[in-house]
Amino acid sequence: MATAVVNGEDVTEMGRVSSFKLGEKVVEASASGFKDRTKRRFSLPAGPRFESRRSSTVSICSSTSSYTGSSSEEDEISPREKAQSNTKGSADFCVKNVSQAAFGRREIEIAEQEMPGIVALRKRATDDKPLKGAKVVGCTHINAQTAVLIETLVELGATVRWSACNIFSTQNEVAAALAEADHPIFAWRGESEEDFWWCIDKCLNAENWQPNMILDDGGDATHLMLKKYPAMFKMIKGICEESVTGVHRLYQLSKAGKLTVPAMNVNDSVTKTMFDNLYSCRESIIDSLKRATDVMFGGKQIVVCGYGEVGKGCCQALKGLGCTVYVTEIDPVCALQACMDGFRVMKLSEVIRQVDILVTATGNKNVVTRDHMDKMKNGAIVCNMGHSNTEIDVNSLRTPDLTWEKVRSQVDHVLWPDGKRIILLAEGRLVNLSCSSVPSFVVSITSCTQALALIELFNAPAGRYKSDVYLLPKKMDEYVASLHLPTFDAHLTELSDEQAKYMGLNKAGPFKPNYYRY
Repeated sequence: MATAVVNGEDVTEMGRVSSFKLGEKVVEASASGFKDRTKRRFSLPAGPRFESRRSSTVSICSSTSSYTGSSSEEDEISPREKAQSNTKGSADFCVKNVSQAAFGRREIEIAEQEMPGIVALRKRATDDKPLKGAKVVGCTHINAQTAVLIETLVELGATVRWSACNIFSTQNEVAAALAEADHPIFAWRGESEEDFWWCIDKCLNAENWQPNMILDDGGDATHLMLKKYPAMFKMIKGICEESVTGVHRLYQLSKAGKLTVPAMNVNDSVTKTMFDNLYSCRESIIDSLKRATDVMFGGKQIVVCGYGEVGKGCCQALKGLGCTVYVTEIDPVCALQACMDGFRVMKLSEVIRQVDILVTATGNKNVVTRDHMDKMKNGAIVCNMGHSNTEIDVNSLRTPDLTWEKVRSQVDHVLWPDGKRIILLAEGRLVNLSCSSVPSFVVSITSCTQALALIELFNAPAGRYKSDVYLLPKKMDEYVASLHLPTFDAHLTELSDEQAKYMGLNKAGPFKPNYYRY
């Protein structure tokens, strides 16, 4: 590694930070040399010794803002420009480095051990091949847990093409393992916006390929197909959507009369809402913040925007570690729940100056604005737990008066002219999947729900589902739950004939009406 010495001190950037202190001056590493914020320059000597560091500097902000980081020369090459093929000779994929497949396969094998439900479903339905003939376009997070779902769908007879729904959440080695297994995967960590849409388009439009099912997380594949390939969209038999954002888009399409195919709202199924949104986020919010910032939670003041299932999980975890937690809400019912759970419900403007950490979990847009961030204290952490990257107005921070410093992967310092800095995680994107991971067991529950939704829509007789958005039948939720109970050695009590008659229930379920709220 090239080194640079200033006044006898080694000031080499080590890949984790792009600034250092020289006396009382804060010095930044940039493509033009070392520069402190008083405009005093320390130029790098010319020559090949320093050329690699210059060429590896990454700038994604305006030319007047500095955004520096480190990467190898190999990382500078876009996967789209690489000629890769797997050991079978196929090149129908685009991943970071297919040679990482062995590492990814081990990640998938580890995930399978903690995903009993989807593995059990795979074993039970493999012989029947209920998805034979299904051509599924998938646009979800691509990690070890999703890989188990993808390979389960293939085992059940489906043909798939898959892209990522988030530019920062892809596990490159897992994508490589899927590509090596001959699954057309188009995703890598750190895609640009243009790469993101290119990858989805490669899944939609391919030679000898007419998709008939969509498995979406956020609605981007559905949106692009409807906009760019309307004739293709009309051939779709069903859509399975698992996020708040994507479901909201589907209901908008339905209301406008533009939804011409049936869609299954997986997000609002009990097994998704309660287990993925609540229990998963309760664990992953802590994991992601710890990994990204090494923060101590005890005594911190934190505001969580939104008290839906995700917000509830975040608040429970943070409160349990000794934080003072405030909640912002627009819904009086959710606000009352927060009050009864022991949280102060405030407006963001009332607490923004005092909080140490801000977490968004609303599914809305511009929940946190530049005006809010201008008022935050020095060193405050800002992150998002909602699916979409619209909750925090990150674009308002890309202005000439602010400086960006890359600290480590998915961690940026945004510096104000007066020296104040906030810590922004994952550029406002989903922090738990960008900075850490989610519990495999919970993903197993969601994956089972998604797989069953696809099976139901694909095999439904004509006329069962119209061009509208549907919730999963309660019986399906109960089946998904039952697949996971053996892990806990749980033993269900069975109704007697007399008890079933008294309650007006079938002994095999469903045990709750569709309107029941768990």
